[in-house]
Amino acid sequence: MLRLAGARLLDERDRAAVRAALAADPVGSCMVSARIDALGLDPWRLGGELWGCEPRGRTSRLDALCFAGPNLIPLRGSRSALRAFADRALSRRRICSSVVGPSEQVLGIWSELELDWGPAREVRAEQPLMATMGEPRVRPDPLVRPVRPDELDRYLPAAVAMFIEEVGVDPRAGDGGVSYRARVAELIATGRAFARFEGGEVVFKAEIGALSHSVGQIQGVWVRPNRRGHGLGAAGTAAVVDRLVRGMGRTASLYVNSYNVVAKAAYRKIGFGQVGEYATVLF
Repeated sequence: MLRLAGARLLDERDRAAVRAALAADPVGSCMVSARIDALGLDPWRLGGELWGCEPRGRTSRLDALCFAGPNLIPLRGSRSALRAFADRALSRRRICSSVVGPSEQVLGIWSELELDWGPAREVRAEQPLMATMGEPRVRPDPLVRPVRPDELDRYLPAAVAMFIEEVGVDPRAGDGGVSYRARVAELIATGRAFARFEGGEVVFKAEIGALSHSVGQIQGVWVRPNRRGHGLGAAGTAAVVDRLVRGMGRTASLYVNSYNVVAKAAYRKIGFGQVGEYATVLF
């Protein structure tokens, strides 16, 4: 049996091996692929480090991969590789707000980190990862459109409400919302925030949080509470799927909490099928 070398920092010399590892699961690796596609492997530009493990004596194949930045994202790796990633993570102060990614890897690395990093605020162990490469089966809402930069102040309250509802914390805490506002403004500026406005207020919103060369990951799907139950979520999400599949030539993907039965049913109605399972550890 081949033994793995310890976890090491990857750089541009590893680009071919990294691309091959990411291509093995383009949907599951979308969050990391999107960063690397846009920014390369330099840690300063990437906003984090990409770690890898490979069989001893070999440099052409990465058997394990993990991104360490605002989120810790272990993408693949055996138990020994996850232990090596955990050792590297524990050698410095924790800066990530969550551990997220394929459930086997997330729960495996968390078992190595929990003693030092725990307790977690919440562990979401089962989050179906879903994808579709076809046009939506639900008619897209024609009133859902990209948000304009001058609409940031009207869009932001809905984004904050969604974040609090989904994550359980206020994204404005700490710096008064400066960082979160900048993140939302970036999504709007790049044409990746979508909404339906009625009377100047957002009644539906969603974003393409990560966009790699082949996959777009939808996030932040939200319907104003007094408008729920009328199909706005399904039709609005279908509009974003249509933009990704027909407009951008990408696979549309998302992940959802296993207990959110209504959302899962809506996504299946649109045409999404489960292709894997994510897990998230929230701090």
